[in-house]
Amino acid sequence: MINSLLVSGGAATLGGVVGFLISKKISSAHFELYTAQARAKASVIEAEAQILLERAASRSREIEKEALLKYEDAYSRVKADLSDQEAKVQQMERDFEAFRQRELTVIHSMRSAVDNARLNLERNGRALEKLKEEYRQKIEQVTSVLEGRAALSAQEAKLMLLEQVRQNSRGELARLTRELDEQSKDQLKRKADYILAQATSRFAGEFASERLISVIHLESDELKGRIIGKEGRNIKSLEMISGVDIIIDETPNTILVSSFNLYRRAIATKTIQLLVEDGRIQPSRIEEIFQKVSDDFEEAIVREGEEIVFDLGLGTMHPELLRLIGRLRYRASYGQNALAHTLEVAHLAGLMAQEMGGDVRLAKRAGVLHDIGKSLTQEAAGGNHVDLGVEVCRRLGEDPVVINAIYAHHGQEEIKSIECACVCAADALSAARPGARREVLESFLRRVSDIEEIAMQKFGVKQAYAINAGREVRVIVNAQSISDDESALLAREIADEIGQKVQFPGEIKVNVIRESRAIEFAR
Repeated sequence: MINSLLVSGGAATLGGVVGFLISKKISSAHFELYTAQARAKASVIEAEAQILLERAASRSREIEKEALLKYEDAYSRVKADLSDQEAKVQQMERDFEAFRQRELTVIHSMRSAVDNARLNLERNGRALEKLKEEYRQKIEQVTSVLEGRAALSAQEAKLMLLEQVRQNSRGELARLTRELDEQSKDQLKRKADYILAQATSRFAGEFASERLISVIHLESDELKGRIIGKEGRNIKSLEMISGVDIIIDETPNTILVSSFNLYRRAIATKTIQLLVEDGRIQPSRIEEIFQKVSDDFEEAIVREGEEIVFDLGLGTMHPELLRLIGRLRYRASYGQNALAHTLEVAHLAGLMAQEMGGDVRLAKRAGVLHDIGKSLTQEAAGGNHVDLGVEVCRRLGEDPVVINAIYAHHGQEEIKSIECACVCAADALSAARPGARREVLESFLRRVSDIEEIAMQKFGVKQAYAINAGREVRVIVNAQSISDDESALLAREIADEIGQKVQFPGEIKVNVIRESRAIEFAR
């Protein structure tokens, strides 16, 4: 049994060895075949690569040859251009040298002429000095002879002659004065009209017409009773706290708030509106709302002052001045809102300063602050806005030009700068335009009377009439006492005196009329 197993195992082993040898032989044959095929393909690839390399080398040589040809062509062109430029430069050098030689020749000839002229001048100067000395000696001889003949000294004769010439020349002087005045006025008027036209065309501001009352509209008449309150407690509390008059009449759904103080009136109006919206109208609530509105208004005026200064580009400014600028919104002069007037003056002054070569920023700053005292006139009893404005600006360290503008725009000081002159002109322009202001009848009549009185006091004046709302005075003179040329001098004297003694916006035209009348009766 064992022997049979051994024989079977040996046979199996022998068979495996034989199969392994046969498979190895077959694999070896396949490997050689694959190797031969790979070598053949490698040879083909190598041949193709060699062909491509040769083609690339040939193309490279062709490109190199083309580049060399282009380089040689460009080089030849540049060389030719360079030669042309060198030729032009050499020609310019030759031309310049020829020009320099000609100029040197001219200079030498001019120098010779100058030397000759200088020698002639020196000789003429010496001759002139000699003639002057001879002339002086002759004058002394003539003077001594005249003094002996006339029994007068040279000084006395000179004074008599000058007085006679002065009397004879008065008419001629008046004529020349009138001609020069007309010429200068025409030129100055054209220049001023141009500057004002440029300024006003670039800034056209609207003016606010302030009234003495504010109207509050209500949803129903029942709210009137609530505003009045029991036994009038609410309306009394409102009037006492706000300092205004509250008018409740038969006009439906309307109540009126009356006060000359725009700031107090605005606060009172806002307080009533908030109370009506809230619905709780009683003395304690009135005080609470009024205080809140007052605080809001104070913050608003400071904020408005800051915005105005920022918009105008004025830089930094003291907080107190910012508050006063904001309060100008609640001040009015002859019906014209002070803040609107101030902004208009600032813009116009800046534009005129730009045209005349002044400091635009300083002119605007002076324009903004020229009426700053109006914010204080209701707080400081008895003070005028000019002195109050100067005081606060000096205390806060403002520029002297600003101080001068505050004084000068009401004629209390001479104009010392272009910026100040621009502010004064802009102030008059803003105040004098039609519709900007409403004057009190009494002050208007007083001004008209003063103008006529000044004209009537002059020698030779028969009648004087202020016309055109006081902006023109028509003066009728005696033809026998005043000549045509003296009329121009009289008009100037009247205009100067009106400017010194009368305060007025804008300008006043003085029109002197001289006429002769011959009257005869036929019988």
